[in-house]
Amino acid sequence: MTVAVVLFTSDLRLHDHPPLHTALASAREIVPLFVRDPAVAAAGFDAPNRLAFLADCLHDLDASLRERGGRLVVRSGPVPREVGAVAEACGATQVHVAKGVTAYARQREKRLRTYLAGRGIELYAHDGVITAVAPGAVTPAGSDHYAVFTPYFRRWSQELTRVTVPAPRTVRVPAAARGEELPSRDGTPEVSPGLPDGGETAGREQFSRWVRRDLSDYEDLHDDLAGDATSRLSPYLHFGALSAAELVHGARAHGGAGAEAFVRQLCWRDFHHQVLAARPGVSTEDYRTRNDRWRTEDEAAKDIEAWREGRTGYPLVDAAMRQLRHEGWMHNRARLLTASFLTKTLYVDWRVGARHFLDLLVDGDVVNNQLNWQWVAGTGTDTRPHRVLNPVVQGKRFDPRGAYVRRWLPELRGVKDALVHEPWRLSGDERATGYPAPVVDLGEGLARFKRARGRD
Repeated sequence: MTVAVVLFTSDLRLHDHPPLHTALASAREIVPLFVRDPAVAAAGFDAPNRLAFLADCLHDLDASLRERGGRLVVRSGPVPREVGAVAEACGATQVHVAKGVTAYARQREKRLRTYLAGRGIELYAHDGVITAVAPGAVTPAGSDHYAVFTPYFRRWSQELTRVTVPAPRTVRVPAAARGEELPSRDGTPEVSPGLPDGGETAGREQFSRWVRRDLSDYEDLHDDLAGDATSRLSPYLHFGALSAAELVHGARAHGGAGAEAFVRQLCWRDFHHQVLAARPGVSTEDYRTRNDRWRTEDEAAKDIEAWREGRTGYPLVDAAMRQLRHEGWMHNRARLLTASFLTKTLYVDWRVGARHFLDLLVDGDVVNNQLNWQWVAGTGTDTRPHRVLNPVVQGKRFDPRGAYVRRWLPELRGVKDALVHEPWRLSGDERATGYPAPVVDLGEGLARFKRARGRD
């Protein structure tokens, strides 16, 4: 009887899972395996919010497998050792895994291939599982990747998104496959109180609700901070509880401008994956250096702490940072603004902000987090690298009545609309109690940034 191992990584789902689909076509029994790699913790990527969400995903995946006669096998230890041990115990001759683009994923695949080859076991790494279009599937003439989004989007849109595959009806797991108890969200400390439930079931339900309620208006409302009309699917995409390819097909099936605007956001995700696949070093290094002389963490310590705590004195920035701490998530428009404020108004290295986001974001990953930070800092792929987002202007445009600010800053709930984004203009009797003065004058911050970039 033939046996294959399917190693789940950032693809914790049963619907549209090409490695599982291929394995089931070639083997009678399957070992659905997830390995808790200590290297992830050693690298500092085991943030509480992601561990809690991961636990939900694993429990949901296990429950879905059990509905089909199978179960999830969880092991802890170095990936090659654990995968090899399971394969040898069950007599597996094949291992299937989704191909990743990060340095960690590449090294994992390389070590795993070498380890399994020495034991006569073949590794199949499947491309295009984590993205809608595989990194490298579309390239410009004379380069291995697109450095500008718009031409990539045009080519990406012409590429046929792969046909999705259904979830299996039956999964048979060999009795010899041994694992450990699944991790629990309850055992994870310091989890954000507003963290959503993880797992494929929750993700599919969220997508269905959002499509019915908000997809048609997405083009007009996706930047409306108070309206909160974004899909909130990024955590499920990060863990692969939802398939990017399936979301593209699902949105386009509904049609309309809202659907295309949403598909464009999925393309941004693919764009960043193809950049990192071609330039793995940009997770820590500038994609395009501006020769910045960033203020050191010691020099800017008080400003950085105020930014982290949501106490900068700029309401929209502070509201966003408090949302991040409470939910482990932040609206995309708010991510752009808070990143611009740290890197350009406070002139602090983008890596400081990216690290803080990774500490809290449930959807935080090396690909999108780091490259979005670089885009805002002007060291990445932005074609206007010196743009600065003004928090007052952004507030009046995307939260004109201050509803988003008041939601997260109770100390400003009594402030009238006209001044909610400029509380320093309040008279003595009206002044908000307990809300701080601005840590920097916006004009001074802009002048400092221009001098540093040599543009004054």
